[in-house]
Amino acid sequence: MTSIPAGRLARRSARRPGVATVYRWELRKLRAQKRTYLGLGAAAVVPVIFVVALLSSSGGPDEVPFGRYVRETGLAVPLVGLFFSSVWLFALITSLVAGDIVSSEDNHGTLKTILTRSTERWQIFVAKLLAALSYAFVALVVFVGVGLLLGGLCWGFDPLTSLSGTPIPAGRGMLLIGASGLAYFVPMMAIAAIAFLLSTVTHNSAAAVVGTLILSFMMQLLAIISGLDFMRPYLLSEQFDAWQGLLRDPTDWAPIVHAVWVSACWAVPALVWALVAFVRRDVAG
Repeated sequence: MTSIPAGRLARRSARRPGVATVYRWELRKLRAQKRTYLGLGAAAVVPVIFVVALLSSSGGPDEVPFGRYVRETGLAVPLVGLFFSSVWLFALITSLVAGDIVSSEDNHGTLKTILTRSTERWQIFVAKLLAALSYAFVALVVFVGVGLLLGGLCWGFDPLTSLSGTPIPAGRGMLLIGASGLAYFVPMMAIAAIAFLLSTVTHNSAAAVVGTLILSFMMQLLAIISGLDFMRPYLLSEQFDAWQGLLRDPTDWAPIVHAVWVSACWAVPALVWALVAFVRRDVAG
């Protein structure tokens, strides 16, 4: 039996695909799937529907943050959209990919091939997770961007009134909208982690997506039950309002910090569980 020279082994090891390569593979898969564009389409269409509804009626969502200003400045439109979309839209969009990205490989019979490649399993896991998070982030950018663009075209980019009643210049307002989107993305990552876990352990895309939505709706229900007020600060659904702290004068960082660690408490155990299940997946049969 001939031995393989150490130099050749080193070159083979160096050519093994890493996380970045597998991440690019996963992005290409997402671009080829119709389900990918359903979520992005919803993220683009919902702000359009909201603006059309405002243009066709005289009333407005005055009872929600920035609702009274939607006809005074387009800067208020994406912020009102973020408030309403936390109930269902982004839980659905996030779970569409995060809940499918592992289980779809099971359904198509390709997971065994992927797991028996030379790439380490943890690298595949990380690449799939990054692809799911990237998709959720792009959907959020599309949602905010379309809302901001349409709002600006219809009502201009006049200064925005903060939640403390002080005026915010248009330039600073746009920066704060971007920062609010980043704060909003924090609990979205936790939702993605839960969907990713369900995708990994159930081996079923529908179960993962529906399970994530059910959990999201249950949190919304628990938040409105008066006898369970002690649970509200620790519910993931409540962390979607943390961005409002950025729109106060001075900035209130407390809800942002709270949202970060609460979201981490949900996301980290889910990802550890998913990683253990993924790495230990038996593909011998």
